Amino acid sequence: MKNYNTKATQELTEHFFRNEYGKIVSVVTRYVGTDHVQTAEDIVQETLLKAVDHWQQNGIPENPRAWLYITAKNHTLNILKRKKHLLQYQTHHKYNVLQDQREDFHISEDVINDEQLKMMFVCCHPTISENSQITLILKILCGFSISEIANAFFTTRETINKRLVRGRKQLRDAKISFEIPQNSGESIDIILKTIYLLFNEGYSPSRQNKIVRYDLCLEAIRLTEILYTNQNILNKSNIASLLALMYLNVARFEARSTSDNLIEMHKQDRTLWNKKLINRGIYYLNETTKDNATSTYQILATISAQHCIASSFENTNWIEILALYDSLLRLQDTPVVRLNRSIPLAKVKGNKAAIKTLIQLKQDSDIESHYLFHATIAEFYIQENDIDNAVISLKQARILCSNPRDIKLIEKKLKNIVPI
Repeated sequence: MKNYNTKATQELTEHFFRNEYGKIVSVVTRYVGTDHVQTAEDIVQETLLKAVDHWQQNGIPENPRAWLYITAKNHTLNILKRKKHLLQYQTHHKYNVLQDQREDFHISEDVINDEQLKMMFVCCHPTISENSQITLILKILCGFSISEIANAFFTTRETINKRLVRGRKQLRDAKISFEIPQNSGESIDIILKTIYLLFNEGYSPSRQNKIVRYDLCLEAIRLTEILYTNQNILNKSNIASLLALMYLNVARFEARSTSDNLIEMHKQDRTLWNKKLINRGIYYLNETTKDNATSTYQILATISAQHCIASSFENTNWIEILALYDSLLRLQDTPVVRLNRSIPLAKVKGNKAAIKTLIQLKQDSDIESHYLFHATIAEFYIQENDIDNAVISLKQARILCSNPRDIKLIEKKLKNIVPI
C-alpha cells in the first residue's frame, strides 16, 4: 500500500487538529453530556489519530473536514452503545442518542457555532474556579497543548494538569446543562478574558521561535464573533470592544514581521497595514459607544485605533494615548499597564521622565523580573545616548528572555549600540 506520509499531509492534519478539535468536542459533548467532556475529548483524540494514520496510508480525502465529523459521529455512537450505564445519566440531558440512534450529527456552521457557544458557558460555569475555567476553554475549545497553556499562564505543565483534572471533576459533579444561561454576564467576562489570552498567544507566541501565529488570532476573532452575533446575548459592548481591539491589532500583521524577524512599530511600513481590517475594528469600536460603559478592552482598542489612524509613528497623538493610559490605570492599575504607559509618557514629557517612572515602578513592584521592563528602559537610555545603562539593561533582558524570537531582537539592538 502506498504511503502518503508527506509534509503536506502532516501539515494538514496539524491544521485540522488545531482548527477542528474544539468544534468536534463541542458537537460530541451535545450527545455524551457535559459530565462526560473527558469522553468527548477522548473521542476526538482518537478521531484525529485515525485521520493521521488513514490519510498517510490512503491520501487526504476530498473533504477532510466531513471525514473527521463522520468518523467522530461513528465513534461516539459506538461508545454510547457499549456504555449502557450512560442510560442512567442521559435522562438528565436534552439529547438522547441511545433512544434514537437514527439521529445524525447535523453539521453546519450554525450548528457548530451554537454548540461551541454552549461549550464556552459550560467551561465558565460559576461552580468552576477561574483558573480552571480558562484552562478548560484553552484545552477543550481551542485545542491548546498542555505546554502552550502553561506558557500562557507563565506556569508549569504540572500546575496546568492539576487545573484540568480539577476542572473536569467539577464538570462531572455539577452536571451542567448544555445551554446558554439566562444571566450570562459574569461568564462572558471570563470567556472574553480567555479569548484575549488566545489572541495574545497568536500575536506574541510564547512557544518556539515563532514570530506570529495568525491562525490563533483568527480563531480568537471567530469565537468572539460567535458571542457577538448570538441573539440571546444582549449586552454586547464589551464583546464589541474586544473585537475592535483584535481587528485593529491584526490589521498590522503583514507589516509587523518578516519570515524570521519582528518589526517594531516605529519601523513598520504603514502602507502594508490592512485598511479593511482597520475599518472593521473602528466599526466595532463605534458600536461600543452605544452605551456609557467604559471597559479595559474599549480603552485598549481606542489606543490601537490612535496608532492605526496616525500617518506616522512620530505624528501619533501621543497626548491622547497618554490620557487613555491614565484612564486605563483607573480600571487596571498593574505594573504591565504602567510599563506600557511609559512609552507615550516619553513622547509627551521626555525620555528622562519615562526612565524616572520606570525606576520607581521597579522599586514598587516585581516588574524587573520580566525582560520587557529591561528592554523598554534600554530603549529610553539609547535615545538619551546613555549607552552604558542601555547595555546593562539589554544584557539583563537577554538573560530573562526565553523566546529565541525576542532574544534575536535584543541581540540586534546590542550589536547596533556596541559594534563588534
